[in-house]
Amino acid sequence: MPGGLLVITPPSAGNDLSPDERERYSRHLMLPEVGADGQKRLRDASVLCVGCGGLGSPLLLYLAAAGVGRIGIVDGDVVELSNLQRQVIHGERWLGRSKAQSAASRLADLNPDCSVDVHELMLSVDNALDLIAPYDLVCDGTDNFPTRFLVNDACVLLGKPLIYGSVQRFHGQVSVFNRTVDSPNYRDLLAEPPPPGEVPSCAEAGVMGVMPGLIGLIQASEAIKLITGIGRCLDGRLLVVDALSMRFRELTLTVDQDRPPIENLIDYRQFCRPESSAMDSISVSDLNALLEAGSDDVVLIDVRNPSEAAVASIAGSHLIPLSSIENGDSLDQVRSLAQGKRLYVHCKLGGRSARAVQILGDQGVAAVNVDGGIDAWAQLIDPSMARY
Repeated sequence: MPGGLLVITPPSAGNDLSPDERERYSRHLMLPEVGADGQKRLRDASVLCVGCGGLGSPLLLYLAAAGVGRIGIVDGDVVELSNLQRQVIHGERWLGRSKAQSAASRLADLNPDCSVDVHELMLSVDNALDLIAPYDLVCDGTDNFPTRFLVNDACVLLGKPLIYGSVQRFHGQVSVFNRTVDSPNYRDLLAEPPPPGEVPSCAEAGVMGVMPGLIGLIQASEAIKLITGIGRCLDGRLLVVDALSMRFRELTLTVDQDRPPIENLIDYRQFCRPESSAMDSISVSDLNALLEAGSDDVVLIDVRNPSEAAVASIAGSHLIPLSSIENGDSLDQVRSLAQGKRLYVHCKLGGRSARAVQILGDQGVAAVNVDGGIDAWAQLIDPSMARY
């Protein structure tokens, strides 16, 4: 990969497409931009997809369908029922079983000529360089900041192009990082992670099921273009999608010349959740003990959205959505509730409540975060409570 630029050497003239390949990929062969040479490049290419969830599902399906010869899947998670709203590569028969194996099984059925490497583990500092090194390019299908920074930094160190995608609610982003040594990378988009809880995960904020499909398809399109050497990729450009208004915007990305160079992998969980962000917290078991004791100095605030509270809520809690704390509208209400009381804050999983505790602390209101949120409450305290 001279200069960090993806180069896939076409096979020798004697290594022609087979009759089955010509039939399978006939619609590609009709395209002058792709043709037999481009299809051979796809056949000889190798792509690593980190994550086979919402983004990884369309990515993997269309890379295999396009004829990418070798695909690696990195995912140590199992299929859950809530995944199936958007992770369309999986089916109900795989519930509770390996996502990576589920995806590999589907790809084998779709295109048995595609070689699939299954890595049933999560990407980590210890394995990232070894896992990424054998592949031509990497597609990021992850959903958290520590892994995104890890994937990016490993690709920079190894000189591998990275196709980035992310989704939340009705929005998505796509870009191509590190295509050449002069290209931007993820740290030029986001120099440092946002404070914990500021950007909730899909599990916290929700996502329209088709959004990962839309963004994953664009990622797959960028991968195919890079491999075949056609068109103009999103190198130096960030594509921003708003599905509610169906608007696409493009932002220019440039290399931050003042950004420190990436010289080694670091502790990314610590990087994304520094010690300074430590805050008081309480388990749902300890919170339940306080509530059952009838302590009259305990106040519980629920910072989820009203639509979530309609599904399930903890008796006696006060619904004050995080957005109204962030914009200051509810600060006086919270101060009034906290007067002479011990204030506890919960959300679904603990991320948004951590953000609320941080904001309240900055405003001089002491609060305690409920670890695991109402989801932990439903699992450990009230199994009859609806989970979502």
